[in-house]
Amino acid sequence: MADQFEIKKLAMIGCGSMGGGMALLFAEKGVDISLNDPSEETMDGLLKTAKEQGLESKLSKHGSYEDLCKSLESPKVFVFSLPHGSVGDSVLDGLQPYLDPGDIIMDASNENWENTQRRQGKAMRQGVYYIGMGVSGGYQAARRGPSMCPGGTDDALKRVMPLLEKVAARDENGTPCVGRAGEGGAGHYVKMIHNGIEHGMMSAISEAWQIMTICLGMSYDEVGKEFERWNAEGELASTFLVSIGVQICQQRDEHHKHVLAGIKDKVVQDIDGSEGTGIWTNQEAIRLHIPAPTLTTAHFIRIASGDRAQREHVQQTFEGHFKVSKINHSDSERSAFLDDLRLAVYAACLASYVQGINIIDAADAENRWKIDLSTILQIWRAGCIIQADAIAGLLTPIWTVHGRDRNRNLLYEHRIAEELKKGFGSLKKVVSKGVEVNAVIPSLSATLEYLKYSGNTILPTSFYEAELDYFGKHMFDLESEPAGKPVTGKHHFEWKAAL
Repeated sequence: MADQFEIKKLAMIGCGSMGGGMALLFAEKGVDISLNDPSEETMDGLLKTAKEQGLESKLSKHGSYEDLCKSLESPKVFVFSLPHGSVGDSVLDGLQPYLDPGDIIMDASNENWENTQRRQGKAMRQGVYYIGMGVSGGYQAARRGPSMCPGGTDDALKRVMPLLEKVAARDENGTPCVGRAGEGGAGHYVKMIHNGIEHGMMSAISEAWQIMTICLGMSYDEVGKEFERWNAEGELASTFLVSIGVQICQQRDEHHKHVLAGIKDKVVQDIDGSEGTGIWTNQEAIRLHIPAPTLTTAHFIRIASGDRAQREHVQQTFEGHFKVSKINHSDSERSAFLDDLRLAVYAACLASYVQGINIIDAADAENRWKIDLSTILQIWRAGCIIQADAIAGLLTPIWTVHGRDRNRNLLYEHRIAEELKKGFGSLKKVVSKGVEVNAVIPSLSATLEYLKYSGNTILPTSFYEAELDYFGKHMFDLESEPAGKPVTGKHHFEWKAAL
């Protein structure tokens, strides 16, 4: 029976930073771990670390899938920690001759949800449970307790949940940050959107860092103290990405120089193929017709940043025309501006959550995964990159009160509207001043525009629609008619006769 199932042994396939950390965590919780990785050196390094931590008796390495499977009890349990894409298919194919009905695979990779659902169908034909499980928090959390969102059949999730609850991060109340994400590929879908939200938040915080260092002339240590103030209380209290910013700004190397000062302004993970979730998030936003400009613009600056040589060439072509300059403020003005900057970042972070959750809800309606968004918010409460206590506290009651109402857009919620209205004035001030001094503020400015066009019924798209009708006979609605649904209009005007 599922409720009597206890996992005492499992196989970890993929022993890099994430898989290795999870292997040690499972071992620490009493599980025997059989390791498999294409790199003998990687497995040996993990075994050395296990020995240093007093866990060497809990780990063993296995070079073949046959030997790996023989080392496990029945039903066999596997955890994948692999690069996204075809590698997971190759591993599943390699394991297939040794799998039996009732075996369990937990795919803890950052995998594309459609690949997950395809593999779930393939595994189901053999009677094997396949769970797509997003794991968040980075390699440190993988070792000490990550946030996890597993998705699959109820029977599969019931079997693994006791172990996952034992190893998961816990919030301040001691509640595990793991739960049933939903059916099918819901676990990997939710993790994908988590990463899209992460990118929006990181961009906004990084934009604030540049404003403080270059435009306000603050030292790294001063910026670290400002982030510390933001993280201590108020709207950004206990926000993980702000909290680590304190250490990043203040950390010095063995020569007593700031580590941050030597880091080039390049994010290459999208270009080198090691990261796919940001790309997929934006594809999903567009496919599902969900405006998500804070997330999308954050992705574009990542792409632009990756090719530094190209940017240097463009800079030479434009003769340095877009140089970021100083903001001249008195001490009192600077203090007020810093608080506006804090609220602007908060608005962008909240907008990132709103946009991401709206995407999840639309996908859930389409795929019928039965996602409980209150569970997702609990999963994000600790141990994950987008942990933000104030935002979670704001959002959680929405599903406690309303449950799973599919027709709700988070911008319909009065409490969220009040918070975004509170940040709107600060966004305007920061973006206005940023435009003056050429500050690079894509996510902050995109958030401002998002609020303006999401809550406005006088958009410039009347003219846009007229032009579409002029050359393409795309039809239009009349201003005198009810708002209606987003479907093709019934009217056309013959602006110029076709000869």
